[in-house]
Amino acid sequence: MKYCFGVDIGGTTVKMGLLDTVGNILDKWEIPTNTSEEGKAILPDVAASIEKKLEERSLNKSDIAGVGVGVPAPVTSEGIVNGSANLGWKYKEVKRELEELTGLRAEIGNDANVAALGEMWKGGGAGEKNMIMVTLGTGVGGGVIIDGRILVGQNGAGGEIGHLCVNYEETDRCGCGNRGCLEQYASATGIVRLAGKKLEKEQRPTILKKEDVTAKDVFDAVKEEDEVAKEIAVEFGQYLGHALANLAAVLDPAVIVIGGGVSKAGEVLIPYIQKPYMERAFFANRNVRFTLAELGNDAGICGAVKLVLGD
Repeated sequence: MKYCFGVDIGGTTVKMGLLDTVGNILDKWEIPTNTSEEGKAILPDVAASIEKKLEERSLNKSDIAGVGVGVPAPVTSEGIVNGSANLGWKYKEVKRELEELTGLRAEIGNDANVAALGEMWKGGGAGEKNMIMVTLGTGVGGGVIIDGRILVGQNGAGGEIGHLCVNYEETDRCGCGNRGCLEQYASATGIVRLAGKKLEKEQRPTILKKEDVTAKDVFDAVKEEDEVAKEIAVEFGQYLGHALANLAAVLDPAVIVIGGGVSKAGEVLIPYIQKPYMERAFFANRNVRFTLAELGNDAGICGAVKLVLGD
């Protein structure tokens, strides 16, 4: 029996897992992400944790097929990161360094892409080979899977769905420096922004408060049939649904998986995205299946292992 380590490096914690090659999670744990001194301790810490787990489990390195890693940054096909704001890395040859530190084969990918691979293998996209995953969190991330493989792109920035321009009239800037990005409307912070603008002018009664409204509040209110909240959800859904219809015309997915913190609202989300998608979808893309992500925090470690295993 062969095993794999899956590693999901975040800005605060590194999630780690030991899986078999069928995708069963045998063990999972976390270590803190030490971002001091440009994150120089991160990979040595990961390597030390792997070494410790091998000892605990009485496993030899010959039992391990490899280590898969997701990082919050664009990653080239050679496993190189050219800067990660969350980790403090500048130029880092992640694949080479981790292989030297562990003596194991390593495969590296962008965290959102790797999570998408996990969902394709064991989650909401299971059974399909062509998939778009959109992650609605603080920002909007994405992963594109074509024929079972991550779309990486020339600079490792394939699948940056959040920075599609969806509003050419926007005057406020996105965090990336551009204006009118999907992230400004469909992320958790984007939904709060839409709600704030609507509630400023709203005269009708609503259970939403003008101050400190969250994306969760909006969708909780939708579930209570609050009309104002439903109109905010419609606006959010139009931006996201139309963007996904444009993407589908290029990528022709079988399934679109919705993940991230916002997806915890549940099935109530899907109609708000699916309806505007169907309004704009090319006829060949109309039978796409919409589903929620299923793996939660395990998507990253599962996808990282799938990165090692390949097809």
